[in-house]
Amino acid sequence: MTLQNGVVMLWADWWDLFQHFLSYSIASIGGPLVLLPEMHHFMVTEQHWLTDGQFSASIVLAQAAPGPNILFVALMGWNIGLNAGGYLAGFGGAFLCMVGMLLPSSAVVFITAGWVQRNRDLKAVRAFKQGMSPIVIAMLIASGWTLATANTEAAHDWPLWLITTATTLIVWRTKIPMLWLLAAGAVLGASGLV
Repeated sequence: MTLQNGVVMLWADWWDLFQHFLSYSIASIGGPLVLLPEMHHFMVTEQHWLTDGQFSASIVLAQAAPGPNILFVALMGWNIGLNAGGYLAGFGGAFLCMVGMLLPSSAVVFITAGWVQRNRDLKAVRAFKQGMSPIVIAMLIASGWTLATANTEAAHDWPLWLITTATTLIVWRTKIPMLWLLAAGAVLGASGLV
């Protein structure tokens, strides 16, 4: 199948996409958002299956929609499929990406959840949980950086960076509900100030 930009999607490419999402599933400790930089590198930079705009739109649209955080994975697969040949390929891409992302992590949780709960007081289990926290935080920061700098205009938009910094500090240091901050961001965006 041929992408809109002239790249050919072979069956091996679909298999490669599925395998990557299988590996993302195992590595996504802290949720799939922590792997955005790697996903961007593979699907946008390396394979050119998605544009920067499609990648960012998949994430933003999924985050704005009600439902689980992981919906962006299906949207990425959908966009790859649309680029590769239309709606049928879009459904196939969404299915491949979601199954690849959900299958391994769900199996690991199903197998290990009982053991971890029974052994939650073990020093090794507590150390693992505490050691993973800074890793997840660093990966989320890298994900935010990838999204923020994907659009070259946004990289030089100081009001956007000022609002991002202020929002981060407010969330970190106060108990103001995030819903109010989202509403304030929507008002600023709708007014054209940002």
